[in-house]
Amino acid sequence: MLKVGIVGMGVIGRRVADALTRGIPGTTLVGVSVRQPATAAGYPVLALDDLIERADLVVEAATQAALREFGPAVLSAGKHLMVLSVGALVGVLDGWAALAEKHGCRILVPSGAIAGLDGVKGAREGAITAVTMETRKPPRGLAGAPYIEQQRIDLDRITTETLVFEGPATEAVRGFPANVNVVAALSLAGIGPERTRIKIYAVPGLARNQHRITVEGEFGTLRIEVENVPSENPRTGRLSYLSAIAMLRELGAAVQVGN
Repeated sequence: MLKVGIVGMGVIGRRVADALTRGIPGTTLVGVSVRQPATAAGYPVLALDDLIERADLVVEAATQAALREFGPAVLSAGKHLMVLSVGALVGVLDGWAALAEKHGCRILVPSGAIAGLDGVKGAREGAITAVTMETRKPPRGLAGAPYIEQQRIDLDRITTETLVFEGPATEAVRGFPANVNVVAALSLAGIGPERTRIKIYAVPGLARNQHRITVEGEFGTLRIEVENVPSENPRTGRLSYLSAIAMLRELGAAVQVGN
């Protein structure tokens, strides 16, 4: 039985905890770790050190900053780490991967709010020449992003589709740490964060978060388009936590579809 612990009980953490409680074959929830215990009502709350000690796998459902703090401790303890704030891995993945290999554990990254990462990984075995992504969200879904605040972009004044950012994934994950973890996952599956490009648009009245991905290489061209219904948190699409639940379910399954 795989013992699972969760760090963070926002929308994603709670949905994953609910699914584990309802029952995912081969798994059991040992507890959650949160900074504000009130957010974890109904679930056993453990100190982070205790959670790491008791769990076989720790699901990070917190923030990039929190993950960078506790991620190495999880891997050093030989415990598997599932990462939802994928942007935090940009720039540290090689070191963390070496740590995981040394202690006999794995870093698991669900596909999150996009699809097609299996195709991107397959294409990578040949030669990929370009990976581009366009993300469209309602302005409120970008509220609080460091880039928006640094550039003093008044989201309330946006009345038509507006390009608010264009650049490499390395810059996007710093400027929008709670908004574009999808581009970090895409870059890790493909040609890396420096060469993966993204455009971010604010679109008033948009009901769904939209992601359009184009991958070009010797295999041909791959185009992926996803429209996500936002969760209770407008920054997060529902597919984000559903993909994490699916990965947990697959860990104990006899058949794996896709790679």
